[in-house]
Amino acid sequence: MFALTTNPINQIEIPAHLKAPKNGGIVLFEGLVRNHNEGQAVRSLEYECFEEMAQSEGNKIINEAISKFGVKDIYAIHRYGHLEIGEVAIRVAASAPHRHEAFLACQYVIDEIKHRVPIWKKEHYLNGPSEWVACHQCADHGAGHDHDHGHAQGGKHL
Repeated sequence: MFALTTNPINQIEIPAHLKAPKNGGIVLFEGLVRNHNEGQAVRSLEYECFEEMAQSEGNKIINEAISKFGVKDIYAIHRYGHLEIGEVAIRVAASAPHRHEAFLACQYVIDEIKHRVPIWKKEHYLNGPSEWVACHQCADHGAGHDHDHGHAQGGKHL
């Protein structure tokens, strides 16, 4: 199950079904808002998403990981809106009978979410203007922007 939220993730529990007796381990990854990136001091982050597409692609990634690694259950939640330093931006939990599969599935899910799910990140710097970062289409096509991020029209402005 993939979810999006504007609520702090620190206060959201991991679903009980991940702790089922059939599972021998749970691997948990949490991505935190850090105070720096590429030499810049970061004050806070802002995430926007195209909610329906993000939900669909996130669930597709989880189903791929379940099939590919034979894990029993995976849960991922990504926050959007304004986040402060130290807050959890994303949590991924994978449970499986054995730890190896759970580790592989968890890594696959976080990597694919970062690459495929339409969630955009804006960094607010201590010194200097805010900037949208980590646009995978930009990385794939070089520095030039010949596409629309969807912040204003293609996607929902959240």
